[in-house]
Amino acid sequence: MSSLPLTLGRALPTDRTRDLTILAGLVAWLLYTRVFWALQVAHLTMPPCPFYAFTGHPCPCCGGTRSFAYMWEGDVSDAVRLYPLGPALFAGTIVGVVGLAGGVATGRTWTPRLTSMQWRLLSIGAASLLALSWALKVFVLGN
Repeated sequence: MSSLPLTLGRALPTDRTRDLTILAGLVAWLLYTRVFWALQVAHLTMPPCPFYAFTGHPCPCCGGTRSFAYMWEGDVSDAVRLYPLGPALFAGTIVGVVGLAGGVATGRTWTPRLTSMQWRLLSIGAASLLALSWALKVFVLGN
């Protein structure tokens, strides 16, 4: 057994279906954010955040779409202003698309091999990073 947290192995049919579904979702999201400004002018964007509509307060992900749209233009400062994690998530999405497309093309898939403690720590870290990003956006940047 490998000591690495990720292994690259032959993809089963269910793995290929999962990878293709995730790849299609990521590509659709990237295409949507690439043409977001044109869609906004034509009033064809997705509806606003339901959390914001109900509470009047931004959710931890508010500004993510516009952040990605600014990243397509190369405007990192506005992307960070709207959503501090936006540039990192944009880069991660690009890496994810390339990795998934390569895996689909070669018939391989990445499989996480984490212990239950590692999964818990990863979940806590992700939630903490999301909360920190929201606090930075709301209290420091004033959005």
